[in-house]
Amino acid sequence: MNTREKGAQKEQQVCAYLLSAGIEILERNFRARQGEIDIIGRDREYLVFFEVKYRENDRSGSAAEAVGRAKQKKICKVADYYRMLHNCPEDTPIRFDVVALDGEKLSWIKNAFYYMA
Repeated sequence: MNTREKGAQKEQQVCAYLLSAGIEILERNFRARQGEIDIIGRDREYLVFFEVKYRENDRSGSAAEAVGRAKQKKICKVADYYRMLHNCPEDTPIRFDVVALDGEKLSWIKNAFYYMA
C-alpha cells in the first residue's frame, strides 16, 4: 500500500470515528488554490476544519507536531475561501481541530490552534 492509499485509509478511519462522535461531515479533501482541508464538519453550532495527521512511528516526531505554524496559516486561508464560497455568516463559530494518529492511537485535539489572518 502506497502513502496516498494509507492516508486515504486513515482519513476514512477518522471520518468513521467523527461520525460516531456526532460530527456531521460536510466535505472531505476540500481543495483550493491555497491548499487543502482534510475534513470539514459541523459540531453543533461550530463549523470545524479538521487536519488529519498520521505517523507510523515517532521517528519523525508525533503526528500532532506535524501541524506547524505554516500549515495552520494555510488551513486558515482555505477555511476563509470555504466560508466565502458557501456564504457562511460572519458570526458562524469556527474551530480548527487536529486528529492525530500515532500508530493505532487516535487523539482528537479540539481547538488545536486559533485562526490566523
